[in-house]
Amino acid sequence: LFLLLLQLCAPRTSPQPHRCPTGCICTSDLLSCSRQMLQRVPHALPPTTTTLDLSHNALTQLHDCWLAALPHLEALHINHNQIWDLSPRAFHNASFLRHLDMSSNHLQAVKRHYFEALVSLEELLLYNNHITRVDENAFAKLSDLRKVYLSWNNLTAFPFHAVQGLGIYNLRTLDLSSNNLSSIPVEVLAALPENIGNGLYLHNNPIRCSCPLYLMLQRWNQRGFSSVKDFSEEHTCKVSDNVPWSLIKFLKHSHMFENCSASAEDAHLSHLEVMVGQPILLTCNTSNTSLLHTATTYMWITPHHEPIKHPGNSNGSLEVYHNGSLRIAVAKPWLSGVYVGLAMNSPYNFSRMCEVNMTVLYPKVAGETFSTGLTTLLGCIVSLVLVIIYLYLTPCRCLDCCKKPAPLSPPQECSAQSSILSTTPPATDGPNRKASANKHVVFLEPIRETQNGKIRLALGEDFPDPKHPKVLQLKSDSESISSVFSDTPIVS
Repeated sequence: LFLLLLQLCAPRTSPQPHRCPTGCICTSDLLSCSRQMLQRVPHALPPTTTTLDLSHNALTQLHDCWLAALPHLEALHINHNQIWDLSPRAFHNASFLRHLDMSSNHLQAVKRHYFEALVSLEELLLYNNHITRVDENAFAKLSDLRKVYLSWNNLTAFPFHAVQGLGIYNLRTLDLSSNNLSSIPVEVLAALPENIGNGLYLHNNPIRCSCPLYLMLQRWNQRGFSSVKDFSEEHTCKVSDNVPWSLIKFLKHSHMFENCSASAEDAHLSHLEVMVGQPILLTCNTSNTSLLHTATTYMWITPHHEPIKHPGNSNGSLEVYHNGSLRIAVAKPWLSGVYVGLAMNSPYNFSRMCEVNMTVLYPKVAGETFSTGLTTLLGCIVSLVLVIIYLYLTPCRCLDCCKKPAPLSPPQECSAQSSILSTTPPATDGPNRKASANKHVVFLEPIRETQNGKIRLALGEDFPDPKHPKVLQLKSDSESISSVFSDTPIVS
């Protein structure tokens, strides 16, 4: 009975909090288990984790619903492992995940069920795997997807027509570089919105050379697309199918495609010039009546590759009307460029209506008579005339003629560069007064005297030397020695 009473009265212990897995580092919202040679995911995971790092381990698979204990997870790093396949429910219960890095693994394909549960995913890194196939609808449900990296894989084909399902409003980067793509549907890629073309990387692929491919990439290069401009020398194409390594840098050696005529799409590019500060209305005159449907919505892609839908952007400077017209409230220089109008019958079905190349100009200044070149030339002529006047019209061109005759005075043995300092100030006594015997001679600069091509230094009277019999002194009418440049006498 006594023991029973002790058990009833003993304080109950609270449940133990989730502990950090052995070998891992835990903070308030970060769990790092990197480089621990883990072969399976730890069981006890803190539920407050928003960033989980399992990179550089030996993981081979991910079991179903293993993220159920992490309801707030936003970033997952499982790169540099040995994962070769994913179970159908591997990423269930991860609806808030925005960043997923599975690069440098052993994935063989991107199947439809891999990432369909990640409805909030924005960045997907799958580069440096062994992927040879991407299912057509592998990214169909990822409407928020912005960046997909599939470079350094073994892709021979890609469902480009499914790119329309990659969230055309948000997708900014699709990296397919350094694969084995041999052909691409140029017509499908040319119809993509500008924001996708700007981030579609296709360099380092053995794509078959063709005029449509060259014209499309050349057009993207002229428009400043970073996907082509930043890798212009790495865009290659294969000349012959019989020679596997017959690759050329066709953007660098463009003379091989001089006979390629401009595409019909470029021919319909209209040009418009407006003055800065004026409002402008961009309209598309299309004869395709199938676009004029009640369910059709319109969108414009700006030169900065930003999609603008009805009613317009947030600050009201760009407005899209129900009939598809784009109104620019105030034309400004940074708004110049190519505007692309799209008609959409569904989120994944759109058609290009027109393209308008708008140039914003500054008004000419009234009364301006000289151009920049004329002004520069006039300035050069005036400068030349001033130089000639300075050289040839000065008051005296002969230095010997300008010298004034020196006053008659006894010859002096010193140079004007020397200073003789004495203990006595300049005297005004009669001519019979002599200098005192304790005078000192100081030189600010050595007196240079040449003899037989050598420089000799003159010495004072206090430093008698049989080799230098000359004594430097100033002789005046009073025969006194005074300081020429110094104000303070030096007393020995």
